[in-house]
Parts: sequence; structure tokens; C-alpha cells
Amino acid sequence: MISRIDLRGEALPEGSALRDLLPRAEFDVEAALETVRPICEDVRHHGAAAVIDYGEKFDGVRVPGLRVPTEAIDRALDELDPAVRAALEESIRRARMVHREQRRTTHTTQVVPGGTVTEKWIPVERVGLYVPGGRSVYPSSVVMNVVPAQEAGVEGVAVASPPQKDFGGLPHPTILAACALLGVDEVYAAGGAQAIAMFAYGTLSSADGADAGSGCAPVNLVTGPGNIYVAAAKRLLKGRIGIDAEAGPTEIAILADSTADPVHVAADLISQAEHDPMAASVLVTDSDELAAATEAELKTQVAASKHVDDRIVPALAGRQSAIVLVRDLADGLKVVDAYGAEHLEIQTRDAPAVADRVRNAGAIFVGPWAPVSLGDYCAGSNHVLPTGGCACHSSGLSVQSFLRGVHIVDYTRDALADVAQHVVTLAEAEDLPAHGAAIKARFGWKVPQK
Repeated sequence: MISRIDLRGEALPEGSALRDLLPRAEFDVEAALETVRPICEDVRHHGAAAVIDYGEKFDGVRVPGLRVPTEAIDRALDELDPAVRAALEESIRRARMVHREQRRTTHTTQVVPGGTVTEKWIPVERVGLYVPGGRSVYPSSVVMNVVPAQEAGVEGVAVASPPQKDFGGLPHPTILAACALLGVDEVYAAGGAQAIAMFAYGTLSSADGADAGSGCAPVNLVTGPGNIYVAAAKRLLKGRIGIDAEAGPTEIAILADSTADPVHVAADLISQAEHDPMAASVLVTDSDELAAATEAELKTQVAASKHVDDRIVPALAGRQSAIVLVRDLADGLKVVDAYGAEHLEIQTRDAPAVADRVRNAGAIFVGPWAPVSLGDYCAGSNHVLPTGGCACHSSGLSVQSFLRGVHIVDYTRDALADVAQHVVTLAEAEDLPAHGAAIKARFGWKVPQK
């Protein structure tokens, strides 16, 4: 059901050589670019009409308009299962607690008397938050995208989620209810690359006869996970819009030793595998006994699971999943750092100390009582995280994702005079004499003529 990779031989290679030995899903965003390019161009030129056409083509339903009526959002909340509502409200409460602490404050540094540099944090003006549809329903992704944007102070928040044939072309009602709980009333029934293009270009001036009042204004930043076509559209349109990341297939890595409970380990591997056939479930261990016990548990637990044939078994059996055997925990740490997992669980002796040595992970879950599922919903952390090894250079979604640090430079005449010659010298060293001339002009220095 799941393959083994044995790295207990000679010393582990370094860098990319080690990464090449590890399991990883094939996720060729570059190849998908040529598929999404005409879609994005069509939306650019034809606006809402193109988005609606592609919704009919890809989602199997033609919507009368992209903007979800406010009454539909309110109705979804009224009809929400009380237990689901209570769980979402607790998820929102905990997420707000954590993300509120991430707010940054303006800081001023006095460089010299009369000369200061202030770093001011300004939220982006408007964001488009993408919530995927497809195999599962993700109201939790509404929470994880909206809460940090709101805590950052973003004024304009729009959500897009694919239209659902079973719900008359509206996004899933649980997604709409989550939007209502968060006070978001700008929601669009749009999915895939066409939704990202809608956010990038807007649909206010499209020549489709749509009411401008129901059109989508362009955004500054798009966040949220999606399939390969969403990722490709983000890559294509990056620059016109900011993006959080090009999310690939979800993944879990578990670093465990002989103290780990194979029942927990197997359950956590399965929990990630049930997302998608391309989901990655990786166990890194120095214990043959744990590896064997986990394999046995996988057979037992998979048989009792839902989504077995269409998701879990293909995910566990795929090239992206494996049990990786290492000589010791030191090598295990090298492996998980090379892998750079979206979610990394540490189930070892003295798990906090081991977790403290990890360099590369989207989020780290410490010990037997902090499974990834907790982080998906109610830990207070964010579950929009870097995938595909990008954790070695990128962070998960946070309040900072929606802020821009702007430097404000304020110098008096005397403060500028004190450093003027240095500026002129450096400008001339870079063969940029006009830069120096801009300083000289303020003090009546002779400016050389051509």
C-alpha cells in the first residue's frame, strides 16, 4: 500500500541530491500555463460572460450572475447545522486570537539628529480569497483566508468559490455560511483559473451587458489554495496581482521514533491522503518496528475509512508517499529539512527539543496530541501553507501576507548636509552623476554640465 525508501546506508547526500531521493508528487505548473493562458485572456477581454461560460464548461452549471445574492448568504447561515456553526465560531475565535498577535506596529529609528526612517505597515487595499470546491467542502479555508486579512485591516475582501450544480449554481452553502459568520458579503460563484483572472482583471467594464453593480472590481492580492490550474493562473498573473503561493498537492511528513504510537501515525497519514489522489503522506523513522506496525495499521484503518478507492489508496500508493528509513534522528532531521513539508509532525522522545531543531516546514506539530487535523481547524494556526518543498523559503498565510512595509524617510537640511558628500561619492562610484547632482542642487554646489 505504501512504499519504503531505505536511507540507512552511507552518509546522506547534501542539498538537491538528498531532495531527489525523497518522494514528491509530480505537479507541472509550467505545463498547465498554456491551458490557462487563453482562459485568462478570454476573461480579460470578455469579463463576466467568459467566467460564466467557463463555469458551465468546467463545473457543469450556468449561473445567471457571478455575485452571490446577500439573501442566499444569509439563508445559508440560517440553515446551517448548529453543531457546524458552533465549530466554525470556535475556529474563528481561536484564529483571531493568534492572528491578532501578528499585527505589526509602526517603528521609527533616529539615524542621526534630524534624520529618521519610519517603517509603517499598510494593509493592501483589496484582496481576492479563493476557496476550492471539487472533492471536498472547505469552510475552514474561508476562515483561514478571511481572518488574517481582516486582522491586517484589509478594507475590501472578496471570496470566490466554484458554482455547485447541486446547489443551483451557488457555492456550497457551508462556505456561504462561513462567509456570513465572518461578515463577508462579497462572494462570487466562480472557480478555477477563470476566478483568478476575474480577480486580476475585474468584470466591471466587461461588454457582456452585466449590471456594473454586480461586477467584481480588480484586487491587489489573491490568496488561497486550489488545483494545478489555479496555481498556473496565479503564476501567469503574478505581477498584475500579488499572490500568496502556488499551492501544490497537500502533504504531511511525520518524524517518529520507537516511542510513537503506530495507531496515531497511520491515522495521521490517512488523514492527509483522503484529500486527493496526489496527496503526499511520508513517514520518516529510525525504527523498523514502527515502520512495520504502521504498515499493518494502515491496512486496518484504510479498510474502515471513506474515500478509499478514489483518494486514500491512490495517494498512499503513489510515488509521492513513502516510509523513509534513516539511521537515527539526526539523519531524520536532515531528511525532513530537505523535504520541507507543508505539515510536519514530530512524534519522538523529547518532541519539543527535536522540533526546535527543524529549519524547513510550513507548520510543525509537536508530540502525540497535536495532529495536523487540529491545525486544519481549531489550533488557531493557519492551514494555508507552502507545499512542494517551498517551506525552505516561504511562510504560511498570516497577517503579514496582507501588509506592506513602507519606509518613510524624514531628514532636515542639517541631517542631509552631514551625509551629502557620501551620497555624492557613492553616486559617482556607480556612474550615476545625476543622483549626486540632486544632492548638490540643494546646497548650491556646482553641477557639472555636459
